[in-house]
Parts: sequence; C-alpha cells; structure tokens
Amino acid sequence: MTEKAALPESTKAQTYILFGVAGTTYAVPSPQVQHIEMVEQITPVPNAAHAVEGVVFSRGQVVPVINLRARFGFNRAAINQRTRLLVVQQGTRTVGLLADEAKEFVTIADASIHPPNEAIGNLSGSYLNGVATLGERVVLILDVREVVESTPIAAA
Repeated sequence: MTEKAALPESTKAQTYILFGVAGTTYAVPSPQVQHIEMVEQITPVPNAAHAVEGVVFSRGQVVPVINLRARFGFNRAAINQRTRLLVVQQGTRTVGLLADEAKEFVTIADASIHPPNEAIGNLSGSYLNGVATLGERVVLILDVREVVESTPIAAA
C-alpha cells in the first residue's frame, strides 16, 4: 500500500458556501452546512432572544432560526425570494442561519485566508475565522461555532 504525499501548504484548499448579509459576503465551510433552503414561514417564539427570528419545520425537525442581520447588529430586512436559510449542525444543536442570499460554492486556498485584522476582530467579536480575497472580492470567513454557541435561544 502506498501513502499519498501530503499537499504542500500553499495548495491546500477547502470548499465554502458564500452568502450575503447586509451587503457583505460571508463564507462557511460547506461540510458545516447540512442544507440550504428558501424561507417560506418562520414561526415567532415568545421570549426568544433578540437575534432569534423564530423556528421553522425543516426536514422533519423544528429548527431555531438565528437572524444574522440582527445577530451582527444590522436592521432586519423583509424576507423575500432571495432570502435563504443555511441549516448548520454545531455539536448537538441544529440551527438555521437566516441570510439575505446564498451566492455560490467556491474553493478557497488556505493560503488566501488571513487572520482578521485586530480592528475588525474587535468590531465583530469573535465571529470571524479569517478574511479571504477572491479576485477583487473580500470574503469574511464565519466561525459557525461561535455564532451558534454565543446566541442564546431564549431571552435572558
């Protein structure tokens, strides 16, 4: 049996799903996303935390929905045909991330991802794993674990 040689660090890459929130492009590693769907109806939940839009019934389970606009401090926007729900699994929690749009799947080389600048990191909390450049586009790599685990589902 022969072993495959490890790829040089400069050629390692990962597949990401790009999505938009408030005019900014974000990315999450595609293995973290169970599925993406259009948003038909979100049922509000009494006493939910500010960033929790409500719940949806998705593929046989009730899933809480985190509104990323609200979570990141932007004004909420009306749900429309472009709005997408990215259903992610983080530990034992399945959560829907409400985004303005889902754009595309891309492969981003690890060498293209840089740590967030300290000023950006302080503004965005610890929600970012890095910043990538794809041609002329700047893409913020979202830390799904931090977003999910730091968002209380019920109001305090």
